[in-house]
Amino acid sequence: MDDFYSETLRRLLKDGWLGLDSSVLVVCGEGYDRDVFLALGFRRVTISNLDSKINRDDGSEFAPYVWSLQDVESLGFEDGAFDFVVVHQGLHHCHSPHRGLLEMYRVARLGVLAFEPRDTRLVRLGVRLGFGQEYEIAAVAENGLRAGGVGNSATPNFIYRWTEREIEKTIRTFSPAGRVEVRYFSALRVPKERMRSMKNRLVAGSLGALLPVVRLFAKVFPGQSNCFAFAITKVRELHPWMVDEATVDAEWVEQRYAVSGLVAGEETVRG
Repeated sequence: MDDFYSETLRRLLKDGWLGLDSSVLVVCGEGYDRDVFLALGFRRVTISNLDSKINRDDGSEFAPYVWSLQDVESLGFEDGAFDFVVVHQGLHHCHSPHRGLLEMYRVARLGVLAFEPRDTRLVRLGVRLGFGQEYEIAAVAENGLRAGGVGNSATPNFIYRWTEREIEKTIRTFSPAGRVEVRYFSALRVPKERMRSMKNRLVAGSLGALLPVVRLFAKVFPGQSNCFAFAITKVRELHPWMVDEATVDAEWVEQRYAVSGLVAGEETVRG
């Protein structure tokens, strides 16, 4: 997973989606995010989290980057405040992962990047067999039963897993004026920490024994991997029926539809 995070950012840098001088907001962030961005050479990064205990003293934990106390479901930034907004394995801890994604999209000027669990048939089978979790109890256990759950509380969060189609529908609903571009990157996430913490050594051992088969399957069918990243641009091309993101092209519409209530001489269609 470490390589997956860094390698995905490198690919976006290479393709021009990101630059080392891009202003980046990391939500649901921690020290690991700081280490990844610093190793790659990013210069303008703000790391945020809703945990008020993080970096509460001298602000040095995330240096040389900026720290901000933020809830991804209600970000205190203006629209388009950052070039890119990034989250690594944080949206599934939200009360509403969709709201978190849309808040990221709102405050981004160019696009967003998210690393999240993927909803596949193989993953659902693994959960039914006890190899995967439906609720993230292990994370709460790792945090001494005090945090790590939904909204960083002690209540284990339901692990919301995404599909590609669901992501696209969510963004198109929120931003219907034009087309966005979505790129997907796949990875197999092996829950090594959870395996080590499991008291049922039979289940842990069985999962370990199956790993070579699972890795081979994920390599042949990457779309069945349990983890993926998705990068989404802001609207780059308006639909032909739009003049701008808030104005319908009346002429385009009138050529194809009978427009109810349109007064002669009007140049725009008002909803």
